Amino acid sequence: MNMPIINFTLINNLPLLSTLLITSLLLCFFMIKRTSCRVYLIDYACYKPPDTQMCTREFMIKKAIHSGLFSEETLDFMKKVFGKSGIGDSTYLSEVYLKQVSVAYMKDSRREMEMSVFGSIDMLLKKTSVRCEDIGILVVNCCIYNTMPSLSSMIVNRYKLRDGVISYNLVGMGCSAGLMAIGLAEQLLQVHHDSYALVVSAESITENCYVGDDRSKFLTNCLFRVGGAAILLSNRRSDHHASKYELLHTVHTNEAHSNLSYNCIIQEEDYAGRIGITVTKHLFKAAFTVVTSNVTTLANLILPAREKLKYVANYVANNIATKLRPTTKVWQYVPNYNVAVDHFLPHVGGKPVLDELQKKLGFDDMAMEASRMTLYRFGNTSSSSIWYELAYIEAKGRVKKGDRVWQMAFGSGFKCSSVVWRARRTVDYDETNPWTGEIDGFPVQVDCDDGPLPFFESSK
Repeated sequence: MNMPIINFTLINNLPLLSTLLITSLLLCFFMIKRTSCRVYLIDYACYKPPDTQMCTREFMIKKAIHSGLFSEETLDFMKKVFGKSGIGDSTYLSEVYLKQVSVAYMKDSRREMEMSVFGSIDMLLKKTSVRCEDIGILVVNCCIYNTMPSLSSMIVNRYKLRDGVISYNLVGMGCSAGLMAIGLAEQLLQVHHDSYALVVSAESITENCYVGDDRSKFLTNCLFRVGGAAILLSNRRSDHHASKYELLHTVHTNEAHSNLSYNCIIQEEDYAGRIGITVTKHLFKAAFTVVTSNVTTLANLILPAREKLKYVANYVANNIATKLRPTTKVWQYVPNYNVAVDHFLPHVGGKPVLDELQKKLGFDDMAMEASRMTLYRFGNTSSSSIWYELAYIEAKGRVKKGDRVWQMAFGSGFKCSSVVWRARRTVDYDETNPWTGEIDGFPVQVDCDDGPLPFFESSK
């Protein structure tokens, strides 16, 4: 009987063959697996309304008096807010509030959105020469304006974006939504390769006007103005050299689990059924709780080791000192963020908010200039304000190749978002910049009354 021939050589080499097989499979896996895509900011555009929509603070006060809707106490409060706000006399109102009789209808809100959204997108497409059919991702954010079809659908229809476009419409997310939209677009670009993402940030002033006498709801009338921005992102390798910035970090923090944070800015009816946005005295506490959390996470990503060690050493020393002597005065070390970023661009909010933010983070007046001048010139344009700030430092010729730019925005919820960019090149002067023709007149001295507003006081 024939015995089967056993290949002892093959058996003896099985461990080696297994090792080779596993190594080959691992090599194939790592070769096939895609690494995280780099995300580039090709360019952006900020909407600048026509001069016919420009209004002074005095005009707004006269308009409020003429309307007969507000009590003397509310009008006095309005004057006080203007005196402390840091807003100048060249901001823009929506068209309906410049008429003799200001009655806002749905068509007025739609027109305001079409002017700011389409206006900024038109400029962006002209600057970049990107074809509409090449845009694969669309993310739109607008807190108040929520229509049907959605704002994102309005854009798809206007620009005839392709039927496979991935579109998102973010509403009710406050002034931080613009950077949250950037974060969402970044995540989508990790999945959809060789794509362009269009991000649009805007707000509706037409639907924000409060016509009652509840002072806690009157702030939006005084601070918020018309504005909008469109941003084009890409993960295409061919855009490596053509882009302005590369996205380095996105950090998003949400404190909505806290009732104090959740309720400090909320849209609701007053005693007479008139809708407004309530801003409570807990705003500062909520804002800086979420900002502290956000900055702590970001600091771990951007600060050099020596700054981290200084912070840890201070923390340990304070703990030891307070245990040994509870009455010891604690000195809190503020890291030097200037060694990690070259430009700091926080959401404008209002002057009291910027003052407190500057004190907490230790930035000098030069670092805060873009935010203060944007507030003065354009007012609070909600989620788009950070792009007017970026346009400011570009118009000033301050953005050099390799510079790191930190944008921060915070808003209702309470939420805070930070995005850090690195300049791919020195940014040249751009004729479509909203500061064109007037940048040489800035910075200006902003005269404001001292002291916080009543609902900006710290909670007792």
